Amino acid sequence: MHSARPFRVSNHNRSSRRGVMASSLKELLSKTLDALLITSTLVTLVLEEDGTMVDTEEFFQTLGDNTHFMILEKGQKWTPGANYITAHQKPKKSGIAKVTFDLYKLNPKDVFGCLNVKATMYEMYSVSYDFRCTGLKALLRSLLRFLSHAAQVTGHFLIYTGKHMLRVLGDTEEQTSPGLCFRQKFTVG
Repeated sequence: MHSARPFRVSNHNRSSRRGVMASSLKELLSKTLDALLITSTLVTLVLEEDGTMVDTEEFFQTLGDNTHFMILEKGQKWTPGANYITAHQKPKKSGIAKVTFDLYKLNPKDVFGCLNVKATMYEMYSVSYDFRCTGLKALLRSLLRFLSHAAQVTGHFLIYTGKHMLRVLGDTEEQTSPGLCFRQKFTVG
C-alpha cells in the first residue's frame, strides 16, 4: 500500500478548492466527494490544468504530489482556467529584462545591510549578485586598506617622478655648464 500524498481538488467552476491526502485513486475520489460536499456518485476526475481524465490507478500513481484535480459531475465539462495556455499560444513577455533589488541584514546589529541584485532577461535567464557589508568594522578596515594602498602608490609615483626630474635637470645643468665656461673664456680672452 502506498503512503498518503497531498493533492489539490476543485469543483467544475473552481469556486471551491480543497487539499486532500490520499494514497489511491479510490481514496482520492471518496475524500474529494466529502471535502467538496458532492452527493452524486457518478463523477469524473480530470487534471485541472488540461482536462486529462484520470481513470486508472496506474496513471494516478505516476502523478506528482500537489497535482491539481477537478471533479466533474454528470453533464459538467472541463473548461480552461484564467491562466491556461494552449500549445499554440505563447505566454506574453512583459518586457526584456526585470531587475530586482533586495536589501537585508544578516545581523540586527549591522549598520549597513546586504544588497542582492537580480536581473532576469526574457523571463528565462537570470543573473544575481550579492553585495555583503557585514559590519561597520569590516567596512572601515576595507576603506583603510584601500587608502593605505592608494597612499603607497602615490608615494612611489612621487619618488619616481622626483628622481626622474632630478636626473633630467642634472643632465641639463651638466650640458649648460661647459657652454658657460666656454663663453666666459671667449669673452675674457
